Amino acid sequence: MTSTTGPAQPSASDASDPFTGFAERLSATTLLRFATAGSVDDGKSTLVGRLLHDSKSVLTDQLEAVEHASRSRGQDAPDLALLTDGLRAEREQGITIDVAYRYFATPRRRFILADTPGHVQYTRNMVTGASTAELAVVLVDARNGVVEQTRRHAAVAALLRVPHVVLAVNKMDLAGYAEPVFAAIAEEFTAYAASLGVREITAIPISALAGDNVVEPSAHMDWYGGPTVLEHLETVPVSSDLASSPARFPVQYVIRPQTAEHPDYRGYAGQIASGVLRVGEAVTVLPSGRTSTIEGIDALGESVDIAWAPQSVTVRLADDIDISRGDLIAPSTGAPATTQDVTATVCHVADAPLVVGQRVLLKHTTRTVKAIVKDIPSRLTLDDLSQHPDPGKLVANDIGRVRVRTAEPLALDAYADSRGTGSFLLIDPADGTTLSAGMAGDAFAEGAAGTAAAAAMASDDEGWDF
Repeated sequence: MTSTTGPAQPSASDASDPFTGFAERLSATTLLRFATAGSVDDGKSTLVGRLLHDSKSVLTDQLEAVEHASRSRGQDAPDLALLTDGLRAEREQGITIDVAYRYFATPRRRFILADTPGHVQYTRNMVTGASTAELAVVLVDARNGVVEQTRRHAAVAALLRVPHVVLAVNKMDLAGYAEPVFAAIAEEFTAYAASLGVREITAIPISALAGDNVVEPSAHMDWYGGPTVLEHLETVPVSSDLASSPARFPVQYVIRPQTAEHPDYRGYAGQIASGVLRVGEAVTVLPSGRTSTIEGIDALGESVDIAWAPQSVTVRLADDIDISRGDLIAPSTGAPATTQDVTATVCHVADAPLVVGQRVLLKHTTRTVKAIVKDIPSRLTLDDLSQHPDPGKLVANDIGRVRVRTAEPLALDAYADSRGTGSFLLIDPADGTTLSAGMAGDAFAEGAAGTAAAAAMASDDEGWDF
């Protein structure tokens, strides 16, 4: 079980609801996951390297290795992109191929960043990096403006419901630090992203190579009065919706020590996916539908009255109910409905195609069930957000709508309501390969043309026709 160290418990001096107002005090200490995206050669890796370098998050031996590699390539100054581009092919070609994850921290916040590729053929890598991100930094070359790949990455960020998007207009030094250039790009991108449903867009003019407005304010753009990239990353709120999100607790492990000290202890361990759990709250266990009351919550070896996402806790219920790994505990008011028919948008990440009639495993939180792909109504064209009806299959990097029938009921939320419990994976039952990453419910392109003409599946002796 993954252990997540949560903030200290609210004090008795807080309001009658201990969680009230506490989220605001968390924002300065929480972990921010963010991803960088953009077209090829827009400077994503250089921006990440500049962030690490100027925030003093690079070890001396790492910087010496980058300086040595840069000199061997005939460069006078260190190529900060080498801090993230670690693959040999990446360094040879000067591009990002795989997702590079880096951890760094400042006195105000901790960060995990994902430097994602810009090439069209690596769209699946961008989806992987942004799937858990709370913020996406989309880079644009000030000389080229908003291009096709920029719109594609904005669409992926909108599809993944990334709450915050930063437009970093890079290479302003090569555009004469001209304010009209920045204003025109910011206006075009903001209008496009807003039409996709992106809720918050912040535009920042930068030069990743020179360091303008990355960590330190630029002396060349006194017309810009907003935050630097790092200032925005340190202050963007990421905890304000904890109390308002519906509580979801996937059970990961049942604890039954049956020792002389704890002869009757029965606890359900896991990580809270969203929302807040409180002692005394009426809850429903899904998919069985049995109800009970939270009798106790144990966190880090101590009993607490309240716990919230993403804490790892053990929940004790007032009643002995048949609960096992994969079950979901949720408040009785607002518990999700269970279903065996899943309609979702998926990004196909495997090299082998996903086809109608394919037998798969569907992994949702801690629950894995058998399933069949019943229909693929459409494939999304990210260039113009048009729908290609009845593609018959999805190949690597494709994003499309699918209908899946599961062998057992699932307690799925809509992805728009909960990224944690509205997402799932489709897995190859033969070798465990991840096939597709799915987002349940409506996508921003919902309503596109498409038919549901999947053929009826013949039954077989393995019990996959349901």
